[in-house]
Amino acid sequence: MTDETARLLADTRAFLETNPPAVATEEDRLAHLEARFDAGLAAVHYPEGLGGRGLPRPLQSVVDDALAVAGSPDNRPTRNVVNLGMAGPTILEAGTQEQKDQFMRPLWTGRHVWCQLFSEPGAGSDLAGLATKAVRDGDDWVVTGQKVWTTLAHLADYAILVARTDPSVPKHRGITYFLLDMKSPGVTVRPLRQITGEAEFNEVFLDEVRIPDSMRLGPEGAGWKLATVTLSNERSGSGTEPPRESGAPGNLFRAWRELPAAERESGLRDEVVRAWIRSEAIRLTQRDVGIRMAASDPPPEASALKLAKAENSKQTASLLMQALGERALEHADGYAFTRPEEMNFDVGGLSPSYSYLRTRANSIEGGTSEVLRTVIGERILGLPREPRGDIDVPFSEVPR
Repeated sequence: MTDETARLLADTRAFLETNPPAVATEEDRLAHLEARFDAGLAAVHYPEGLGGRGLPRPLQSVVDDALAVAGSPDNRPTRNVVNLGMAGPTILEAGTQEQKDQFMRPLWTGRHVWCQLFSEPGAGSDLAGLATKAVRDGDDWVVTGQKVWTTLAHLADYAILVARTDPSVPKHRGITYFLLDMKSPGVTVRPLRQITGEAEFNEVFLDEVRIPDSMRLGPEGAGWKLATVTLSNERSGSGTEPPRESGAPGNLFRAWRELPAAERESGLRDEVVRAWIRSEAIRLTQRDVGIRMAASDPPPEASALKLAKAENSKQTASLLMQALGERALEHADGYAFTRPEEMNFDVGGLSPSYSYLRTRANSIEGGTSEVLRTVIGERILGLPREPRGDIDVPFSEVPR
């Protein structure tokens, strides 16, 4: 154990002595998380004073393991997926000190829930084609437009938003990034019911919504660059190494072991083995991406990782349906309309039919597999770029 690790572990234990992990109410849970943020134990790679200590990202596991053993509450990452994976990193990258001080603490604890207002009905894969406009009016911006595939917008207090502020320049250069209070007049959220029965996605209408210029993130016209920062962090996930056999692949492997030998279809055996090997390769790649993220920004390989995870989840969910046959159609919870309180991207431990249906979205959300193949070809393999028609820039796609 290094001296740095020993000090961090000692500080975590001291924190637990003054902040007992047992919490009785939701407010107790949030107060515990706020104390953890103030102690610099929220995310040790964050700057000092903003929940961290400026330490290498892998050291966070020292804190997390000690707190988990003690029974400390977490910050519900499945509810705060946009907070932690998209809004937080982008605010840290480009926010003013006032913005960081205002948003980072409630963002990390989950006292505020964030959503992502990027994709539009006519601009999903081609984000730069967005039509939502923001017009300057004194110290405010007046925003009008529609966003779609917005995860958990029905719960959100704030949103990260990109809008067109200058239609006279090439489309990638006329976009600005904003932070939006979702309680602002003119914001309307409507559910989008999915094939699972859930409506974790929403469409959001912006009808002359006023956003103070103090809520602009970064310079005017720099929205495209900041959107790619958001995307890179989203596609790389948390940068941590997931447990072996987690998520949709884990559903398959557990079910296969539980099947009586006579019911294990011989024709599927090789496919299941290949799926296990593929899942392990993806898991170890995610660990490598995490190590590289500890030293710098998310690497371009994050796009390849996201593509591999999405396609593997779909393949393993399909294999599970084949392995179980008609039993895979059982879905005890039905397909009733619901508004989820959190996201479950991994669909681990859920019914085979739900897993099969939900993983269809994995190759759309976070960047479609088709567009990610273009990113891999151009940014990783160095292949010639496809003609864009307006300006030669790295191509990217923004989901939800």
